[in-house]
Amino acid sequence: MVKPEKKAAVEELKEKFDESQSMVFTDFVGIDVETMTELREELREAGVEYKVVKNTLASIAADECEIEEIKEYFVGPTAIAFGMEDAVSPARVIVDFAEALEDLEIKGGFLNNQLIDQDRLESLAEVPSREALLGQVLAGMQSPLTGLVRVLNGNVRGLVQVLNRIKEQKED
Repeated sequence: MVKPEKKAAVEELKEKFDESQSMVFTDFVGIDVETMTELREELREAGVEYKVVKNTLASIAADECEIEEIKEYFVGPTAIAFGMEDAVSPARVIVDFAEALEDLEIKGGFLNNQLIDQDRLESLAEVPSREALLGQVLAGMQSPLTGLVRVLNGNVRGLVQVLNRIKEQKED
């Protein structure tokens, strides 16, 4: 690569390191083009960008972003899944894909300025999506209100039944 292209690549990586909520580092040796395309499509649908990086350029970008600890993952072929919108999405898609495909090796991850090993990535992948969590919170907020409405309706319904019986008795 020509020097200006290398500088542009480093700048792009720095930008992605700064903007991403999480990163998952993988080794993709042995994966054919068709499978890699399928993985990229799944990641794209989840709002995740997957980029094959040159280790030396990624190390320079990590130094400049002051996240030297991720440099340990820049050995051998490396691709990074950047979670821009959701911190859990990269882990979920990569872990699911790695379970189905033996050739995809998960090196580790980075979340909240901390390295994450494969076990923690698998745990993170089990966390429900943001939408599912919001749904659970909403359901939790609605259930007391629903219960209150049912209790109040029960009292009103009982009163109406009593009044109807009184009306029927007076008619007789």
